[in-house]
Amino acid sequence: MDISRIPEEIRATLSPDFLDILAQDTGRPVFGEKDIEPHLPALSRQAAAEGAVLLKNDNAVLPLKSEEPVAVFGRVQLDWFYVGYGSGGDVNPPYKVNLMEGLENAGVAVDQELAQTYAQWCAENEPFMGFWGHWPRYFDEMPLTDDQVKAAASRCGTALVVIGRAAGEARENDLEPGSYYLTEDEKKLLSQVSSAFQKTAVIIDAGSILDLSWLGDYPIDGALFVWQGGMESGNAVADLLTGKVTPCGKLSDTVALRYEDYPSQNFLGQEYNQYTEDIYVGYRYFETFAKDAVQFPFGFGLSYTTFALENVQVKALGDTVRVKATVKNTGSCSGKEVVQVYAAAPQGQLGKASRVLCAFQKTKLLQLGQSQALTLTFPVTAMASFDDSGATGHKNAWVLEAGDYDIFVGTDVRSAQQAGTFSQSELQVTAQLQEACAPVTQFDRLVNKDGQKVYQPVPLAERSLKERILDNLPTEIPFTGDKGIKLKDVEAGLASMEDFVAQLTPEELESLTHGDFVMDSPLGAKGNAAVMGGIIESLREKGVPPITTTDGPSGIRLQYYCSLLPCGTCLACTWDPALVESLYQAHGREMVQKGSDVLLGPGMNIHRNPLCGRNFEYFAEDPLLAGKTAGAVVRGIQKNGVFACPKHFACNNQETNREYNDSQVSQRALREIYLKGFEICIKEAAPHHIMTSYNKINGVWSHYNYDLCTTILRGEWGYGGSVMTDWWERPSADPDFENVWDSAYRVRSQVDVLMPGAVDREGSPDPSVLESYHKGGLTLAELQRGAKNVLGNIIKRHYLRSISGEVQP
Repeated sequence: MDISRIPEEIRATLSPDFLDILAQDTGRPVFGEKDIEPHLPALSRQAAAEGAVLLKNDNAVLPLKSEEPVAVFGRVQLDWFYVGYGSGGDVNPPYKVNLMEGLENAGVAVDQELAQTYAQWCAENEPFMGFWGHWPRYFDEMPLTDDQVKAAASRCGTALVVIGRAAGEARENDLEPGSYYLTEDEKKLLSQVSSAFQKTAVIIDAGSILDLSWLGDYPIDGALFVWQGGMESGNAVADLLTGKVTPCGKLSDTVALRYEDYPSQNFLGQEYNQYTEDIYVGYRYFETFAKDAVQFPFGFGLSYTTFALENVQVKALGDTVRVKATVKNTGSCSGKEVVQVYAAAPQGQLGKASRVLCAFQKTKLLQLGQSQALTLTFPVTAMASFDDSGATGHKNAWVLEAGDYDIFVGTDVRSAQQAGTFSQSELQVTAQLQEACAPVTQFDRLVNKDGQKVYQPVPLAERSLKERILDNLPTEIPFTGDKGIKLKDVEAGLASMEDFVAQLTPEELESLTHGDFVMDSPLGAKGNAAVMGGIIESLREKGVPPITTTDGPSGIRLQYYCSLLPCGTCLACTWDPALVESLYQAHGREMVQKGSDVLLGPGMNIHRNPLCGRNFEYFAEDPLLAGKTAGAVVRGIQKNGVFACPKHFACNNQETNREYNDSQVSQRALREIYLKGFEICIKEAAPHHIMTSYNKINGVWSHYNYDLCTTILRGEWGYGGSVMTDWWERPSADPDFENVWDSAYRVRSQVDVLMPGAVDREGSPDPSVLESYHKGGLTLAELQRGAKNVLGNIIKRHYLRSISGEVQP
């Protein structure tokens, strides 16, 4: 790359060696034809359109009138942000459609004089696209005189102003102009345009929430948040602007009036973050304590038409709550609506959020005057709370406290109206669990006391893990030596998995605990993230194939042309798991075509704070919406005999110092917020792989966390797949066992595979597994247990591909 284009303030922070590497980097070549799965363009376009959220539409500025010309301002009309940065967006699409191309394809009468001015200036002022961790969050705007704007206004009655933002892996948003806030040039542009034109609408092209308070500072008629919609973005936005598609997206996050209003102010700490807001994340906080601080509530989204909710009924049916509602299109055009059901639990001993999402459903496309009857159900246990303090007399248990659980039904969290009540006559323990991942450092957390904010000490861990681990060590399978059993014999039922594993030497078992050491392994498709499974010859001779992993989730990250899909936030804002599942079923077929066995996604960490750089990859501030959306992704992919790998398990809620940062969080918040989406995804979609996060949780790195990956994931949730690390691991000794450290520590925790297989980017192997085994630390049975986790997934892969009719490329 041309390092002379790196801004001086950034160049000064980089070493000469790194600058030399950048200077020699000419980018990775892309191989093959521009072939993609044929259904993906249409499905991507639909998802991008249905995820967009109409925030404001005064004076019916949108849809655009077909006979009237429109002036488009803002360089992002051409320099469009299609997705965020890093492993979640680094895809080689065969094409990309920006806004101006989309408007042209739709036949919109765009003011050509202004468009040509932008086209020439953008071509002459090509933006610097940066490098890893130093990508641009925004682009400088083209200067415009008042006379130029007024001239455009004399030719057009309506203006569109495009605002764009991006962040990504190792690249947080920040509280600066050009990131969370508007730049002075953007403010000037909005002022110039909105004061000159009869009508002004703003198009926001970004992957996550930014400050929107400026919508009240100018005479802006409309605002459409289109997120980052992938390769079909421009066509999707044009569909919305022309009325071909009526907006039906709903916010997956609360938009506050000020950043300072968000409850997660303990954020971006270098060494640790204390989750002092506890369960009061997003709307749970705002609807309980700070309603006046909300600009746009969770679940909000306008339409070009109007709807009525009729015949709303709530009924308890044993262990289930059933909600019936009829949605009628009462407006002027066709459209879709989302019905949302919230519960308000009694405050009891624990204190609760004033509303919690329990169910949602999107209608079909309703024509003018058409109605649809919907039935939504959810288990009574969805209204339970986790008692980590023993305040109810049942410590470490999910409980339904006695009292009335009011049920609210509507189209966003704020406007939902009470429609019924579920009465719990006495306290009920719905699940008695054990202490797991409890805090070891004291801090105060937010508690709701009769509607007042009170901070109380978080309950700390009371027991050691050592006894629990020793009580649950697996039983060794006696070593038999090679009996000629192939993995396909296990698949065919001619031998058991135990028979196969009994043949494996400690060296072969160890090779199954890591990948092929490097990214872009020669054993997989070009540009792969890593390869695992049959990485040594003796395992391949026994029928264990190499398993290729590829980055995701917005596409397949290979050195081949692959489809670029809408970002995670956009998908969640569709509130339509069926659409997401269809999109990713097609995506799974493309994985088969391109040689990917495992897509490293979906990303499903909670939007704890709007500044997190990877929020674009993730779904929502709410775990139910995140879990249901993630489950749809997993089911779609795995219908093709290839696998999904939800990530990052868990609490990867910032990029800053992510490899060392400690997420200090109560068991209650962990259970109710940060693990709940994973639990829903695992129980409803059965992903065959899970990826741990880089960060620590209450002092223990996720990739060494026995309670997280064995006690909870496998023990409580019944997960039977394999667990892999995020790429590389941090060295650490097991505090409870003298001869267990690094990868041996990881294997004991049932984090089965170190990816890409080495302890550093140079491909250095980790000898700790065999050394620990020979020193009497890690047992042969634990190595065999991990091998069964990994090999079981490979057998499932073969079986699912055979019944799906897909063949390996």
